[in-house]
Amino acid sequence: MKFELPGLPYAIDALAPIISKETVEFHYGKHFQTYVNNLNNLIQGSKFENANLDIIVRDSEGAIYNNAAQVWNHDLYFKSFSPTPKNEPSGDLLNAIIKSFGSFGEFKEEFSKVAIALFGSGWVWLYKKSDGALAISQESNAGNPIHSKSGTPLIACDVWEHTYYLDYQNKRADYIKNYWNILDWKTIEASF
Repeated sequence: MKFELPGLPYAIDALAPIISKETVEFHYGKHFQTYVNNLNNLIQGSKFENANLDIIVRDSEGAIYNNAAQVWNHDLYFKSFSPTPKNEPSGDLLNAIIKSFGSFGEFKEEFSKVAIALFGSGWVWLYKKSDGALAISQESNAGNPIHSKSGTPLIACDVWEHTYYLDYQNKRADYIKNYWNILDWKTIEASF
């Protein structure tokens, strides 16, 4: 199976000023594309050559896993944004957030703290556990709850420096604060 860079659901400059056109060009157009290219090269002749992305992320290790997970992670990350987002969850997802974290505000505060505190590069996730409860995890590098079999990812927050450095330099906290302003809960609710 050959993987391709998925299209963006918005114009390349639509998230500005929160995420600039230059950052999207660099992050999506270069980093994400490199992971796709690497994955295609690495799976040739391997047992994953004809596997879907979820299986590769769940069952692979090493370079194949790192590139497959980065493809999966970036796809969710970029598809979760909108220039006109629904800014808060509702219905079953909101109820699950309240049950797991106390309130939507408490969830955002906890998620933000975890994202700011992650040392080095990685991802922060809101995911649904097998028992239906929601949890936040902090994963280094390409870490993904599918691989650790922790649960089903709902939100991906990329905290690799290339994600925010052009727009925020070393101010990860400012990036995280603004992340919430483009996160589209309508898209997240559709996968819940």
